Amino acid sequence: MTAGDSPARPAGRERTRSFAQRIVAWQRAHGRNELPWQNTRDAYRIWLSEIMLQQTQVTTVLPYYERFLTRFPDVRALAAASEDDVLAHWAGLGYYSRARNLHRAAQQVVARHGGHFPADVEQLNALPGVGRSTAAAIAAFAHDVIAPILDGNVKRVLARHAAIAGFPGLATVERRLWATATARLPERRGDMVAYTQGLMDLGSAVCVKRAPRCDTCPVRTDCRALAEGLTDQLPTPRPRKVLPEREQRYLLLRHGDDVLLVKRPAPGIWGGLWCLPELATDDTAINICAHFGATRVTAGPTLAPIHHCFTHFRLTLNIVAMQTTRCDRHRSPPGALWLALADAPRAALPKPVATLLAALN
Repeated sequence: MTAGDSPARPAGRERTRSFAQRIVAWQRAHGRNELPWQNTRDAYRIWLSEIMLQQTQVTTVLPYYERFLTRFPDVRALAAASEDDVLAHWAGLGYYSRARNLHRAAQQVVARHGGHFPADVEQLNALPGVGRSTAAAIAAFAHDVIAPILDGNVKRVLARHAAIAGFPGLATVERRLWATATARLPERRGDMVAYTQGLMDLGSAVCVKRAPRCDTCPVRTDCRALAEGLTDQLPTPRPRKVLPEREQRYLLLRHGDDVLLVKRPAPGIWGGLWCLPELATDDTAINICAHFGATRVTAGPTLAPIHHCFTHFRLTLNIVAMQTTRCDRHRSPPGALWLALADAPRAALPKPVATLLAALN
């Protein structure tokens, strides 16, 4: 025993190994093993799934993942595509900065790494939109790299098992969670795929937010939250705040079966997507129509407001519908597009706009 050691430390190390071993055994017997991005060492497919799964459920991701791979089967195909094409295949999945970063990251992998994803966690972390936890997951699944992950589900598992109080979004709490995640890693590289997937599966299927299924948990025997009756209190929830409400007027201008769209600036909400033109408080719809080359304009039908919820606010879209029978499209400024309603399902549109145009069509 070296200076500073105590008799309790070997027992602590044994408990750490036991935690990892139990997770690995449980995942192999009860975890998810047939998802389309599993049972592969293709870092491109693994990376794509990890980005899509950020803040999005597996059931939502599955159809997008398959369609995306059909259009962009490898990182070179994705890097060579236009941003509009990428966003069109992402439309409806939300958090569109993920798609723009995905595109930029693919271009960097081709330009800087010869089209091959690096195995090093730090190099993966440097790619746009990846981050420390996602980088570790990619490295573990593709290369058996021993590195900790800490997504939302894993934070919940570790906060309960180690009884770590405090909102996980706070830097001090997150540091404790990272330290816990690092201490519990398995020692064998061959266990990393099952361990990493097992933590994710445990958080999504057993250690859920409400009414966790503790009776089926493989690490329940030394879960401090269960022992101390804290499962309903951990992890500490985000401090509650009322989401602010915003309203914005949008112009729905139709010319026959075509509708006017403008490209949203990035960064910002719906950055890079095609959207209805915004109307400022002092804009009149007639003047804005003229700005886009429409000079013979009449009022369209009255449309009900559309309500859409973002992470940090709720938006009400008030739609001003207009129709034009004379339109000089050559006068439309850059960043404007006349889209046939029949083509709307394949366009890169925000979800509420896509829903509106689908109803019109």
